[in-house]
Amino acid sequence: MTRSELISQIRKKKSFLCVGLDPDIEKLPRHLLKEEDPVFAFNKQLIDATKDYCVAYKPNTAFYEALGVSGWVSLQKTAQYLREQCPHHFSIADAKRGDIGNTSARYAEAFLKNLDFDSITVAPYMGEDSVVPFLSVPDKWVILLALTSNKGAGDFQTLPVGEKSLFTRVLETSRRWGTPENMMYVVGATQAVMLSEIRKVVPDHFLLVPGVGAQGGSLEEVVKHGMNKDCGLLVNASRSIIYASSGTDFALKAGEEARKMQQEMESLLG
Repeated sequence: MTRSELISQIRKKKSFLCVGLDPDIEKLPRHLLKEEDPVFAFNKQLIDATKDYCVAYKPNTAFYEALGVSGWVSLQKTAQYLREQCPHHFSIADAKRGDIGNTSARYAEAFLKNLDFDSITVAPYMGEDSVVPFLSVPDKWVILLALTSNKGAGDFQTLPVGEKSLFTRVLETSRRWGTPENMMYVVGATQAVMLSEIRKVVPDHFLLVPGVGAQGGSLEEVVKHGMNKDCGLLVNASRSIIYASSGTDFALKAGEEARKMQQEMESLLG
């Protein structure tokens, strides 16, 4: 998906919602456990219920990898279902990869070619040669970790490097590797007040913003500090949507929660 196509979908749907598909086997509705593939059954119904209200989906690959071979099968089926049923939705493999060049090239092949996701989250710690292999895949995106919302984010990300913080150095350096047409950045919603500073460094890039919903981030604050002329935001919600109910009505409730977020986003888009 190109940048212009993504912007078009945001304007058409009046939404910049990304739904996280993070199927914790311990939290799946019990009635799904009788299915041949409970994880895919869960995802399929969630996708069907929320696709009208979101513009992106983000499976966190850890929830699939933890299940071994069956989890990889579920992930592959989910990726295929998204391609077939949601061809205009932006898909994100939340894999947080990043290794020496030849290894990154294989990760890129796995997620961007074989599974055919539109994008992949990448850790920048090992530098340019660990990121460029992902950027070398035509028509695909890298979503680089910049300033996350987890408890330990301050251990490294906000440490001063000279007169600037480490995450600022990451932004300044990495923006030379890609462009706003193929690179985004992860910025946690609980770091919303920092978005204004981030926008000074990367004014045109899209930002993937997790942490709204169950983690307590404010959508209004994210928009206030992070939106640009093209919207420039994909706000992810996972648990607040996919676990809105643990009963047989889980998909219905997920759709209702997604619709509420879309309506709030519509009002904030103006």
